[in-house]
Amino acid sequence: MSQQEAHGSTKAYIIGFILSIVLTIIPLVLVLNHMMSRTALFVTIMVMAVLQFAVQLFFFMHIREGEKPRYNVMALVLGIVFVVTIVAGSIWIMTFNSQVQFA
Repeated sequence: MSQQEAHGSTKAYIIGFILSIVLTIIPLVLVLNHMMSRTALFVTIMVMAVLQFAVQLFFFMHIREGEKPRYNVMALVLGIVFVVTIVAGSIWIMTFNSQVQFA
C-alpha cells in the first residue's frame, strides 16, 4: 500500500475543509439573518446537511478509495449511525426544549 492509498492528498483535504466551512456558513447566515420562511429554511438546512455528509464521506473518510469494498461499507455504516444519532438527539432535545415553559 503506497502512501497515496493510505491517506488522501493535501489538495483533497483542503477542498473538503473549504466545502465543509461553506456548507456550515450558508445555513448559519440564513438563520441569523432570517432570510427565508421556516419551511424553506428547514429544507435548505437539510440539503446542506446531506451535502456536508457527502463531503465528509468522500473527502475525509475516503469512501471512494481502497481496494477492499468492505472497509468502504463499514465507514458508510458508521457515518450513517453518527448522522442518525445526531439528528435523532437534536430532534429529541428541540422537542423537549419547546415543551419547557418558564414561569
